[in-house]
Amino acid sequence: MTLPAPTTLRILGIDPGLRITGFGVIDVTGSKLAYVASGCIRTDDKAGLPERLATIARGIDAIVAAHAPGQAAIEEVFLNRNPWSTLLLGQARGAAITTLTLAGLPVAEYGTMQIKQAVVGHGRADKTQVQHMVRRLLQLPGDPSPDAADALACAICHAHGGLGMGALPTAGRRRGGRLMAKDLARLPGAATLSTSSGNKK
Repeated sequence: MTLPAPTTLRILGIDPGLRITGFGVIDVTGSKLAYVASGCIRTDDKAGLPERLATIARGIDAIVAAHAPGQAAIEEVFLNRNPWSTLLLGQARGAAITTLTLAGLPVAEYGTMQIKQAVVGHGRADKTQVQHMVRRLLQLPGDPSPDAADALACAICHAHGGLGMGALPTAGRRRGGRLMAKDLARLPGAATLSTSSGNKK
């Protein structure tokens, strides 16, 4: 009896930030990971907060339209020494989550240490170690930029079930084992992006 070919799941990882939001797209087929695309959405430092959040939203919407992921994963907010910086990061992250949800994607959330544990093997890894491991896992010719690497690492963490080499999680929102999915209409729009794409589209 011939077994059916494993299905491919496309995951969009997001590393949120008000100045730079990194993104990474990977395909997961069984236990195999394949790079699709990565890059950054950059906002204008001189623009007001609403305009910058709109840039993030339009950029993510354009990425979803271009690469059609089936699930998304985003890094949780970490507590910064500067409360204002934490607040701004939270608003950028909120804009990203809202856009992903409006696009009909289930969104999983992972902490920074959880992502590093899944990708590098320990939660105290620095950015350089994350870049190197992302390069190795996805067989890239060079290290991706720090923001793109963090986004790809988030996608890899989701592919591994948030545990390193576990099974793929079910569709939905993951935090402490709880899952929740929301499906709404896509948000229209586009943005100028700094991207690097693989052969797959």
